[in-house]
Amino acid sequence: MKITPDPGITKGPVACWHLYVVRTVDGSLYAGISTDVERRYREHLSQGRESARYLRARKPLCLAFDRAIGDRPLALRVEHHFKRLAKRKKERIVASGHLAFDRDSGKIIFSV
Repeated sequence: MKITPDPGITKGPVACWHLYVVRTVDGSLYAGISTDVERRYREHLSQGRESARYLRARKPLCLAFDRAIGDRPLALRVEHHFKRLAKRKKERIVASGHLAFDRDSGKIIFSV
């Protein structure tokens, strides 16, 4: 007999993914996604195996930006589009603390 799970029962709360931006000592910006930004930032600060290679080379200075996005696929799309922005646009987002994006494509939206 095959046992199937009840479709009304979920496996637990769905994790909310965040886009975060770390400023490095040389002024560059590193973007990533995580469900636990504080833990991930501590990993970057430790400079150990869990740290991003980019940040091991450039040393993190501070957590400059953090925004809840939603599910992982959307967070990956938003991260993809954020990383392709010009630095001045990234700086504008970090300075304003506001990030607007299309919930389907993940494209970053700038007001005129």
